[in-house]
Amino acid sequence: MSKILHIETSTTVCSVCISENETCKHSRENFTGNNHSELIGVFVRDLLQESNLRPQDLDAVSLSIGPGSYTGLRIGTSFAKGLCYGSEIPLITIPTLKIIAQNALEKYNIEEDALLCPMIDARRMEVYRCIYDTRLNEVSATEPEIIDENSFAEILKDRKIYFCGNGAEKCKQFITHKNAVFLSDVYPLATSMIKLANEAYNNKDFADLAYFEPFYLKAAHVTVPKNQLGVRS
Repeated sequence: MSKILHIETSTTVCSVCISENETCKHSRENFTGNNHSELIGVFVRDLLQESNLRPQDLDAVSLSIGPGSYTGLRIGTSFAKGLCYGSEIPLITIPTLKIIAQNALEKYNIEEDALLCPMIDARRMEVYRCIYDTRLNEVSATEPEIIDENSFAEILKDRKIYFCGNGAEKCKQFITHKNAVFLSDVYPLATSMIKLANEAYNNKDFADLAYFEPFYLKAAHVTVPKNQLGVRS
């Protein structure tokens, strides 16, 4: 049985859980924001105690790797890599937008032929987005986009798209096609990493601890505030 610790710190939510195979055993979530560095160590310690596990008893750690808050990603990455190095266990990395899409599939009954578009807020009308089908195959790669009335117009002619994540709400005023559906209360949560992490674990799809870095926004043409979406302060 695979015992995996899941860490998600890419947005204002700090979320951690421990799973055995695809079952969540214990979890912690905090939605108040800006306190990841205070919470993550306490959350992990408590979950290990509740599970009667030592760090070295874990089979892997899975980590949400962005896009998202630079500070949050750094905190989660530093903690996860330190734990993996110290306990000699592998690291599994999962894109944040894929975790949001998985959370949407868990919360809502979405048609099989529909598409999902998770979004991370940047500033003004900018978002980071990706498009998945309901099997979480990537239809359109992760990229920044400035949202206007023409966004996704061609796809929406033929397919229903479910928009979700903390960048979706502000897009309602521009994306008004009848095939556009906006989902509320969809977050990147550690519990939504379980299925994805187990697939990676079974395939031995592990990150290289020596060289891995989370997703940071480096494209100079995208304007974002400091401490958000990977911009160094």
